Amino acid sequence: MTMPSYTTLERIVPDGLEPESTTGRETLQLHLARYGFAANQLHGGRVLDLACGVGYGSVILAEVPGVELVVGGDISIEALRHARTHYRHPRVVFGCGDRATWLRPGSFDGIVSLETIEHVSEPMQLLRQFATLLRPGGVLIASVPVTPSVDANPHHRSDFTTASLLKLGERAGFVSTAMFRQVQPYSIFRILSRQEERTQDLRRRLLRYYASHPGAAWRRVASTLRHGCTNRYLTVAWQKR
Repeated sequence: MTMPSYTTLERIVPDGLEPESTTGRETLQLHLARYGFAANQLHGGRVLDLACGVGYGSVILAEVPGVELVVGGDISIEALRHARTHYRHPRVVFGCGDRATWLRPGSFDGIVSLETIEHVSEPMQLLRQFATLLRPGGVLIASVPVTPSVDANPHHRSDFTTASLLKLGERAGFVSTAMFRQVQPYSIFRILSRQEERTQDLRRRLLRYYASHPGAAWRRVASTLRHGCTNRYLTVAWQKR
């Protein structure tokens, strides 16, 4: 099976995963668990699922009792076309837009944005956009890797720790109400050999990157010594002050 062109390291198409795609299927389960956590934090009303990909998570959110509408937003027209075909739901609409600037302030009671913040060069600006979109008392659920990822993943712009993410949310006007932690072991051999299609867009010439970014090399070494060969993720539920 040839995976759709919009299936990448950063986006999964569940019905496009090959049977032997170990990393893809493991990552899908992590994403589904995050959406499950997010669903338990929502209080109904209007919900934004920003960076929704092909939309499977938007449908999960739409089934939360009291949710009136889920707006699934993504910058990929191809992914949204797949979403509208394969993940139709009477309480879900999909729209194309970059970040959160295309939406009206005060439009949502909840925002879910999983594995998004690490993609922007100014994460504080994005969190403040989320705060603007939320009604008073609204809920934001967001997740990021809390082990280094910028070195290996060329799509990422920011590394986070648990402390730095929580501080960022506080500065943006949010109060943390719940957290969900995940650990994903990985095989260095499978990654370096790029055996699966999803690993094809990992950073090339990684040693050259470390030579020009020694801080990234030290962060990777320190993380591996502390946590072993694992990727760690944190999903936080925040309430708008």
